[in-house]
Amino acid sequence: MVTKKTAEKVDIFVGRRKNSVARVRLVKGTGKIEVNDKKFEEYFPRETHRLIIMQPFELTSTNKKFDMYANVFGGGLSGQAGAIRLGVSRALQTMESKLRDPLKKAGMLTRDAREVERKKYGKSGARKRYQFSKR
Repeated sequence: MVTKKTAEKVDIFVGRRKNSVARVRLVKGTGKIEVNDKKFEEYFPRETHRLIIMQPFELTSTNKKFDMYANVFGGGLSGQAGAIRLGVSRALQTMESKLRDPLKKAGMLTRDAREVERKKYGKSGARKRYQFSKR
């Protein structure tokens, strides 16, 4: 992708989790984080989601080295946090190849393929059944 302001190439990395898709861009900076043009703390009010997103930075000790801009859509906040984490991990790995080993060992470069199981006909959910009546 090429920005209109400068002709430099901007790398955007995609992360996915459940039904969420995140496009993450890392730029050398001071540790500023924006998600969908909002402050990080504003978009993710829960501390758990913020910790999930910060895991790759803390694992590789790159907390204040990069600014992160993420565009995320689909799913809920948990899925979105997981998608951003994968996108950040992929971006860090590409920016500094020596960071690949710790990220790989921590399982942050693996896409979590678990999805919600679809509802089946004749059942009240994916597997739950209606109450059985003998008489």
